[in-house]
Amino acid sequence: MTKSLSKTRKKFRVVVVDDHPIIRRGLADLINQEDDLEVCAEATDAHQALEMIASLKPDIAVVDISLKEINGIELIKHIKTRHPKLPTLVLSMHDETLYAERALRAGARGYVMKQEPPETVISSIRKVLAGEIYVSEKMSSRLIARMADGRANGTGSPLEHLSDRELEVFQLIGQGLRTRQIAERLCLSIKTIESYREHIKDKLDLENSTELFQHALQWVQSQGQ
Repeated sequence: MTKSLSKTRKKFRVVVVDDHPIIRRGLADLINQEDDLEVCAEATDAHQALEMIASLKPDIAVVDISLKEINGIELIKHIKTRHPKLPTLVLSMHDETLYAERALRAGARGYVMKQEPPETVISSIRKVLAGEIYVSEKMSSRLIARMADGRANGTGSPLEHLSDRELEVFQLIGQGLRTRQIAERLCLSIKTIESYREHIKDKLDLENSTELFQHALQWVQSQGQ
C-alpha cells in the first residue's frame, strides 16, 4: 500500500542552475533522493536556464549567484518577468547579509547558503514550493528589525549602497577583468562600465582606480571567489 502511494505521488520538478559541475551534480543527487522531488534539468548559465524553463515548465528553479555572463540576480529578474508564477530559490556561497535581500527584491522566494546542511537545503525547497519565503533565522530577524525601524538597518558594509549592477561590476573588477572585458561580459558599452566605476568609487569613497581594484580584489578574496 505504501509503495503504491509513493509511486503515484506527484514529484515536483526542479531546475538546478550552477556553473560548477561538481556542485551541480551533488545538488541534483541530493534532490533526487527525495520521494517528492526530482531534477528535470541542469543548467550552467542563465541563457541555458531560460531555455530549459521555457521548454520544461519546472515547478521551481534553484539558482546560484555566480554565473557567467548574467549573474543569478539578473537571471531571477528575467525569470520573474517571463515566468512570474515560477518560484526561485537562491543557493549560494555568498554572504546572505549582502545578497539575500537583493535576491528577494529581484523576485526570489528564498535564500540559503551552501554551507547549510543538506536537510536545510531540502527543507528550503519544500517551503518555497509551498508558497512560503525561506531565509535563515538570522536573516529573518534582520529583515524584521529593518521593517520595524523603518530605515536601512544594514550590515554596516558600504557595499550595501551599491546597486545590483554596480556590485556585479565591482565583483568583476576584483576578479581582474578590465573595463572592456567587463563591457563584453555584461553586453554593455565601455562608457556605461566607466560610469559604473565612477559611481562605485563615489559610494565607497575611493580616490582612484588603483584603490578601486585593491578594494575589489580584497573583497573577492574574502568571499572565496
